[in-house]
Order: sequence, then C-alpha cells, then structure tokens
Amino acid sequence: MKKSFLLSILLIALYSCSKDETIIEIEEVVLPELPIISIMTENLQPVISRDDYITGEVEITSSNEDENLVLGLEIRGRGNSTWQFPKKPYQIKFDDKEKILGMAKDKKWVLLANYSDKTMLRNEVAFNLSRFSDLDWTPDARSVELFINNEYVGVYQIVQKVEESSNRVDIGDNGYLLEVDQLSRLDPDDVYFETNNYLFNIKEPNLDAGDDQYNIINNYIQLTENILLGDNFTDPVEGYVKYIDVDSFIDWYLINEITKNNDAIFYSSVYMNYTPGGKLKMGPVWDYDISMGNINYNNNETTDGFWIKNATWYSRLFEDPNFVSKVKSRFNYFYDNRNLFQEHIDSSALSLSQSQERNFFKWPILGTYVWPNNVFFPTYDEEVVYLKDWLNDRLEWLNNNLNEL
Repeated sequence: MKKSFLLSILLIALYSCSKDETIIEIEEVVLPELPIISIMTENLQPVISRDDYITGEVEITSSNEDENLVLGLEIRGRGNSTWQFPKKPYQIKFDDKEKILGMAKDKKWVLLANYSDKTMLRNEVAFNLSRFSDLDWTPDARSVELFINNEYVGVYQIVQKVEESSNRVDIGDNGYLLEVDQLSRLDPDDVYFETNNYLFNIKEPNLDAGDDQYNIINNYIQLTENILLGDNFTDPVEGYVKYIDVDSFIDWYLINEITKNNDAIFYSSVYMNYTPGGKLKMGPVWDYDISMGNINYNNNETTDGFWIKNATWYSRLFEDPNFVSKVKSRFNYFYDNRNLFQEHIDSSALSLSQSQERNFFKWPILGTYVWPNNVFFPTYDEEVVYLKDWLNDRLEWLNNNLNEL
C-alpha cells in the first residue's frame, strides 16, 4: 500500500452551495492526531459476512513510528444490532500474536464502529471506570481512523477482544469464560447451558455439551444460583460468599449501574470467569454504546432509578445487609473520583476534535435520530456535553439513593 494513499486524508473536499452555483474548495489540513489503519482485502473483496473471514493486508501508521507496521490479516464482520448499521464493526486476526498501537500482543482484535454513539466515547468511558476498579482485566483500546479498500470509513476503536489469553482473561489451562446471553443471539456452534434464570454461553474453552469440562461449569453455576437464591444464602460459611468473588461482583455492578447499561441486567454481554478451585468472578466489562443516556427505552435514558440492581442475582444480593454495606463503601471510591472521569472525557474528546469532523462528513448523522438515541444534537461538542452532564447527574443520584438503602 502506498504511503501517498495514507496521506490522502490531508485533502478534504468542502462543499458549499450558493443560490446560483456550487463552489468546491480543497482545503489542506494537518495530519490527524489519530493513528490510521488501512486494510486492503484480497482482490478488494467487500467485507459482507460475520461468519467467514477474508484475507488481506493491513498498514498501521502512527505518529509514534515504533507502532507502524504492515502485515497480513484476516477480517470479517461482527456484532448483532450494530451489524445492521451502515458503518459496520469488524473483527480482525493475525497468524501470530501482534502488538498493536502499544497494546499487549495477541491475535484477535475488534474494530468497534460506535455508530449510534455520536460521542464515540461511551465504551472508552466505561473502560476508564473499569480501570479504576479491581477487576482482573479491562480491554485496552485506541481510537483510529479506518480505511478499507481505499475507502475512508470513519473513526473506530481498535479493542482487545474478550477472550482467554495470558494478556487478556487469564484463566489458565482449566478455567472458563462465560457470557450471559440470549438464545436468539447464539451462533449455531455455541455451547451453552441454562439455569432457572439465565442462559450461559461457554466462550472458553472449546468443549462439547455433556463432557466432563461442560459438567464442571454447569454444575458450579447451578449450585451457585441455588445457594444464592436459597434460604441460607447469607450464611458466612456455606452461603453465597463461598461461591462468588464478592469484590468483583460489587465493582462490576457499580460500573454498570453508574452507566445504567441496558443489556447488563443479565441480558447480554455479561461476562464472568471461573477457575476450578476458585470462585466465580464478574468481568470483564463490555458493550457500552447504548449506555449513559444513549437509549430511549426501559427508562434508561434517565439519570434516576436503579437498573442492574433489578437483575435476579443482584436483587438477591441486595437483600444481604453486608453486601449493601460493601456496595455503599465502594461507591464512595468511584464518586470521589468523579472529576477524573470528567477530565478523561474532555481529553478523549479533544483527541477526536479533528477526526470526528471527517467521521461525520462520511456519516452525516449529527442532528438526526439513530437507534436508539434519546437525544440528538447538531454538533459533536453538544453530544459530549450531554454525556458529561448525564454521567455527573447519574453519580449524584446514586450518591443520594445508595446511601438510603
């Protein structure tokens, strides 16, 4: 791939219309702050499948020359509702583990489009909350500008995929990575089991339904749910504390309650991990594009009201005064850092100040409704202000109402 192509975004066509004629100006702009990822597929094939990879080559260009690289890859689509948008999300993989833009080496990476989130920041805000937590691992991510087959496709996040790895969810040789999900969202080859309340998709390891590995995790989750919902669930020795890592359950809860993440009410993208001999842990966090007020149903556009607390497992946990006391104490830690969260939004938005203009030139959706927007503003800055105000008001509501439990 020629470097002249990578620098082609230095020229932007600006169109303005007068009463009598259309004027086309070519304006030279400075090199964007974001790294550039350019993917060329074999024979310029379009990426139209979420199931089948196609081969190609990627070139990454960064202001840090040590991060530049050119190598082969495979690419396919990904996502459920997000795959229906015109700006598509993708998954890429390499033959060997690769270090991408300073992030830890691995083979598989996700390119999030963040189409309905016009700040393109909500996933990053949630990841930042998680970095303040004690969860074992939080996906690392970088904002980039993406080209596919010589076409500019906008601002994306390249993110570490949620999977088992020594650099990601480190569950060793005999651990499990689970996702609470819906039957309608599963792939044909997914292996899962169901309790009385939830469906658990076994993401790692690869196993067959009914084999020994399958029975170990199925039995452990069934037992955990039975104990949690049983009569003696608060017993300090034989109750739920024997089976779940309480601190991870609290941190994961607070991140998702603060963001009022719609799907985190044990609907989808709810990850857990378990290593035999240990306890069930919540995490990692994932999927926040329709959180923090960017939704127009389930009353999750509002900054008041509990949401995750209504999930069956958490509703039960909140019946234990000891759990409630720990939640209150831990929330104060997040609340006391609220100014740092706001500063992170400001700095992240500033890093997109030029690239967001190109993104919305490509995708002119500012000021228009995109499912499931609660509000839609004509400028990027207004979208960011709404996000900041929403998060601040949410933290204030929780500060007042958690303390009253």
